[in-house]
Amino acid sequence: MNRSHDVTPRQGLAGTGTAFGTFGELLQGVLPGDGGDFLVTLPVARWSMATFRQDPGADGITVRPEHKKKALRLAHLIAEEERRPVGGVLTVSSVIPEGKGLASSSADLVATARAVAKSLRTPMPPSRIERLLARIEPTDGVLYPGIVAFHHRTVRLRAVLGSLPAMTVVGIDEGGAVDTVAYNRIPKSYSTAQSHEYARLLDRLTHAIPRHDLTEVGKVATRSALMNQPLRYKRSLEPMRKICREVGGLGVAVGHSGTTLGVLLDSRDPSCTRRATEAAAACAELADNVAVYRTLSFPDVRTPTAEPLLTA
Repeated sequence: MNRSHDVTPRQGLAGTGTAFGTFGELLQGVLPGDGGDFLVTLPVARWSMATFRQDPGADGITVRPEHKKKALRLAHLIAEEERRPVGGVLTVSSVIPEGKGLASSSADLVATARAVAKSLRTPMPPSRIERLLARIEPTDGVLYPGIVAFHHRTVRLRAVLGSLPAMTVVGIDEGGAVDTVAYNRIPKSYSTAQSHEYARLLDRLTHAIPRHDLTEVGKVATRSALMNQPLRYKRSLEPMRKICREVGGLGVAVGHSGTTLGVLLDSRDPSCTRRATEAAAACAELADNVAVYRTLSFPDVRTPTAEPLLTA
């Protein structure tokens, strides 16, 4: 990759990048044939922010906090591609809980890519982020605004599905943490029938999201959570479904490779605050860690008129 650059870093030249997290996924599974593993994102108002400040006197790149090793590796990969000496400090700050299935690692990496690129004054389109992240780990689709179908293991966009009105998610954490890389190494023995059901569920979301049909979205999310039980069992799923029914929720979403479960509520409903309060009280009987999230809407995201999504 040949680029012409001023190879002398300027003292203090900094760049900042951000990325949102997700509340698990609306859907995650595998498609028939060569369709591959995929997920459908559920963006929420929790962010990771990265800042990279160049320092020509520094001996390489350091990261703060020190455990953000994946972000540090990504910064090194970008520097290698730029073919110029890069030194400085990468600082990553996030309010997304780690290891819970909320795309914390993906958000860190996307924010890092954007921050380093801004500091180095180099382009960082989504295609480049995908290529870089594929060298590090399976990745969520948080580099794209809106709700997207994303091949997380091969790190590539399948389709932009659009945007939804804001939902409130009353969530619990069953505890512990999941290593996404290790989890994705585990073979998933999906049957042919299951892969075809996942294709039908994706098709339902493909039609429901542009129509802002939150009821259908909730049904698909619940079905996906149930289908995921043999892979990553959640003891609280049935109690959460019961709470959802009692408060008149839309459905239950989960972190398929994580530890979180949440009741989906329509934030436009005048009774949403009451329903959320009732759901949170009931959730507190299941887990100590109850949190309320708000999903993100993207009014500028338009669903493209595309070919059928059920073929690779």
